[in-house]
Amino acid sequence: MRKAPLPFSKQVTYAFGMMGWSIMINLISVILVYLYAPPIGSGFPLFITQAVLFGLFNTIAIITASGRLIDAVCDPLIAQFSDSSKNPKGRRTPFMKWAIIPSLVFCSLIFHPLHQYQSNVNVVWLALMLVGFYISSTSYIIPYNALLPELAHGSAEKVKLATWQSVGYVVGIGVASNAFNITGVLQHGLHLSSRLAALQLTVALLSLFAAMCMAIAAFGIDEKKYSHSVPSAVPLKQALKQTLSNRNFIYFIVADFSYFIAVTIITSGILYFLSVLLQLPEAMGNKLMITMVLVSFFFYPIVNYLSGRIGKKKIVIVSLLILSAVFAGIYFLGKVNMDPATQIYLLIIIAAIPVASLNILPNAILSEIIEEDSQQTGSKKEAIYFAVRYFFVKIAQTVGIALFAMFLIYGKDVHHDFGVRLNGILGFALCVMAAIVFSRFKEKR
Repeated sequence: MRKAPLPFSKQVTYAFGMMGWSIMINLISVILVYLYAPPIGSGFPLFITQAVLFGLFNTIAIITASGRLIDAVCDPLIAQFSDSSKNPKGRRTPFMKWAIIPSLVFCSLIFHPLHQYQSNVNVVWLALMLVGFYISSTSYIIPYNALLPELAHGSAEKVKLATWQSVGYVVGIGVASNAFNITGVLQHGLHLSSRLAALQLTVALLSLFAAMCMAIAAFGIDEKKYSHSVPSAVPLKQALKQTLSNRNFIYFIVADFSYFIAVTIITSGILYFLSVLLQLPEAMGNKLMITMVLVSFFFYPIVNYLSGRIGKKKIVIVSLLILSAVFAGIYFLGKVNMDPATQIYLLIIIAAIPVASLNILPNAILSEIIEEDSQQTGSKKEAIYFAVRYFFVKIAQTVGIALFAMFLIYGKDVHHDFGVRLNGILGFALCVMAAIVFSRFKEKR
């Protein structure tokens, strides 16, 4: 039975959930490596050893990779619990509600090392807090994303709801990028002698705000009213086999995987690009993210219009190629005869164009893949598809953070910056590869 269409107010309510999750996950992306592998002059002490294993892996890379891998293994289990749930209140929102408080607590504790000096205790603490956060946030985001194909009943509606979801995501990035600005305001306004204490207070406040946003979506949408939810009876092993035998889905995942490695490199590296390559203040990171968000919003209606006229596939491929050019530009930051601020703003404005489409279209494309699978197999496995996608997204983010941190071994300070620049070359190659792979995707118009 077709359910009532999702009204505009509920589309905005849905977007708040992504905004809250985005704030938390991007606080980790923006601050984690910078705090635990700080460049000279950052104002932060060393909390964990900076030793390098096998000449490649530093401690922060190993910790983040381990936490993400443990979390990724849990994704299919969480998805199966959600897909097969017979909770009278729905298959998705009950899981989302229970995940909010743990996500808030673990996100805050990640930035509270137990000792204010290098210590193995800090290493263990950070690893445990990361695992706790990743599993908690996953328990929210997988059921949340599985709601999209259930709430949006047609191709145009899926793109529209994915657009609002994307708005929430990029606004979350903008909020998280304010962390160091807020840190400065709190440090001076509250007369805090420690920059670390101000940063910890900032993270706690932003995490609390993010949890409130997540709660708006979890408690504000009546899942039974707007979605036709049928518990899946397919066992986990069989569901995964059906999912991974979908050739179109495999092309989607491989391209998505490469893209997310590249995006993680940008997110992890923005403070290094500013302070090391261009010798600009860290506080500019906020202005850059706001600029990217505002410019990308301008292209949202264009993406919605063109996706209906020329299809989603062509837009995604062109967007990936534009993003590859942005990465190539990162390598040359500070090397060209141009004002440093102009260099970074130019790259950010260009990056906003592909960001607009690559934040909207993938979830809409995946929703259509899921809908076609449901028609062919007769079972509704929305969460399994999103779990597999987020399994690879998390592996990609793990690889992205690990590679970025590893490359820093080859230079992360002013006049010794080759490691930071290498990440631009890596991002370029990844985006080109993603575009080539996605060209094999068969779009049904």
